[in-house]
Amino acid sequence: DEEEDYMSDLFIKQDVRPGLPMVRRMKEAIQREEKQKEANEKNRQKSIKEEEKERRDLVLKSALGNENKGFTLLQKMGYKSGQALGKSGEGIVEPIPLNIKTGRSGLGHEELKKRKAEEKLESYRQKLHMKKQANEQAADQFRVRFKNKQEERKMEGDLRKSQRACQQLDMQKDIDVPKETWYWLEPEEEDKKDEEDKEDECTSSDLSVSEKLHILTAYLRGEHFYCIWCGTTYEDSEDLSSNCPGDSAADHD
Repeated sequence: DEEEDYMSDLFIKQDVRPGLPMVRRMKEAIQREEKQKEANEKNRQKSIKEEEKERRDLVLKSALGNENKGFTLLQKMGYKSGQALGKSGEGIVEPIPLNIKTGRSGLGHEELKKRKAEEKLESYRQKLHMKKQANEQAADQFRVRFKNKQEERKMEGDLRKSQRACQQLDMQKDIDVPKETWYWLEPEEEDKKDEEDKEDECTSSDLSVSEKLHILTAYLRGEHFYCIWCGTTYEDSEDLSSNCPGDSAADHD
């Protein structure tokens, strides 16, 4: 062999980019590995189960011949290949398929696995249904609590409005002391109160907001002929009963 001419065109045209030899060696190694796998597949000996399966499939695919005693008896009774069984030809044409059990599990194992899978799926569906019901119930409870909170705030506002109106109307009639301490709005400054005031506060705190509102609105209607929802002071009880829709917020809605 002649020595390479480093000034020739063949040497100049070679790709000398860095890292290219490493990529080329990796590609060659992958190709050698794939060829080795193909050779191993060709040289691998088939297992006994694979050989049995191939022989079984070959026999099942081949049609029965005259050497088969059962087929010979059918022919003697008038049967022809491709016909349906039965005197009038209403039977099956293809033979009953052969289901070969290849696993080592006992009889009924597949049905047991199927039943367990169905039970597991049903249990999962029930859990989803129960979770959905719990979420819906929680959402309903939240809506109820939110609605009750809104109604309570509205009643508290109506109560303050009634207390303010009661104080003004009582003072117009020269009433200096409310019938009940909570009939008027409490003063903002913190004054010392005696024991009787404390007992009154305890008694009034036992009443709910709705009960206080009902009692105070009834007092305003009976004493001053005033309806907080109408915002009107009527002349007398007859005028109040004939022109006022009712004695609650629901009647005025």
